Amino acid sequence: IAMESLQGHLLIASPRLPNPFARTVVLLVQHNSEGALGLVLNRRTEKVVTEIWDQISDQPCESGHPLDAGGPVPGPLMAIHTDASLSQFEVLPGVHFSVEKEHLEHLVGKHDQQLRLFVGNAGWAPGQLEGELETKSWITTPAALDDIFHSGDDLWKKVRKDRKSTRLNSSHTDISRMPSSA
Repeated sequence: IAMESLQGHLLIASPRLPNPFARTVVLLVQHNSEGALGLVLNRRTEKVVTEIWDQISDQPCESGHPLDAGGPVPGPLMAIHTDASLSQFEVLPGVHFSVEKEHLEHLVGKHDQQLRLFVGNAGWAPGQLEGELETKSWITTPAALDDIFHSGDDLWKKVRKDRKSTRLNSSHTDISRMPSSA
């Protein structure tokens, strides 16, 4: 039996989950038969985008935008934002994902949309996340805009208190129509 897609949901770490995911809240950006890609929402780095920008683009960047640690898996700079014109795909209504250089160049120069930039990510092989869900390592809940762009370090406590675990009706999501992982 194939599990329904949890794209656009939060994974809330169970209190017993060890590092690197202890007390984390992860936004599932993609979840399909090929696995899952998530971004940790409550781990800030000490860096700002200008410190790594020369690895991404030749364009000048004056942004002091903070960088979030998206997870333990190295990868390209990734953005979650609200600008549909610079979207590679929509994670959930009004929330977009981008990793393309041209999109990132425009996003860091704009100040009229919500934006989070991530170095690293959380990835799961096919079936791996489903196994972790079966062992109750994570609580799942649909993501809300104010959770995704929440600026405090208390997000884990907030979402655990605010929400109860929810299950989707599998008839609502067709994994075969999901964008595939890059």
